[in-house]
Amino acid sequence: MATKASFDYETLLERAKKKLPQTLESHDRFQVPEPDVMIEGKTTVLRNFGDIVDTLRREPDHLLGYLLRELGTAGALEGRRVVFKGKVSTAAVADRIKDYVDEYVLCSECNRPDTKIAKEGRILILVCETCGAHRPVHVRKQVKAEKAREIEAGQVYDLMIEDVGKKGDGIARKGEFIIYIPGTAKGSQVRVMIEKVSGTVAFGKRES
Repeated sequence: MATKASFDYETLLERAKKKLPQTLESHDRFQVPEPDVMIEGKTTVLRNFGDIVDTLRREPDHLLGYLLRELGTAGALEGRRVVFKGKVSTAAVADRIKDYVDEYVLCSECNRPDTKIAKEGRILILVCETCGAHRPVHVRKQVKAEKAREIEAGQVYDLMIEDVGKKGDGIARKGEFIIYIPGTAKGSQVRVMIEKVSGTVAFGKRES
């Protein structure tokens, strides 16, 4: 036979459960959808971008901007999907989304996703709606995006040949890029069409 104390305990426990924020209950079901990535010709489509944004409760433009910066490519939002320029692997997209969740969604104190981004002056603050913790959001420098704009395959640039390599190719520099141009002499100013970019190294040919 149940005692009065057990009834009191069960009653108090039930009351406590009812007072718990709904966000605590929803956390148990928090799971980011796996990226549904498909290659279409020379583009890559993230077909369930809208579902991912809905789960994370973040603005589509914010997540899209992060992905473009971290993947070092261009892209656009088309309805509830995103189309990236070039071929991007599913693993690369999944890794970047995981990084975004760690930095912009999960609370570093209670590890819950029930957060929002606030701005204090120029600083972005991640505010947890469950435990009340605050932490600044670390915004990475847009290194990849800047490099992509400095040198692009198919574009023409006016360059100064600063040196000559062992194989006789002229060497020019633009930002962090080293560009090799066959048939050029040290000290000459040349117009160069970029044929290939690999990391911070590019290969071009002299335009007549």
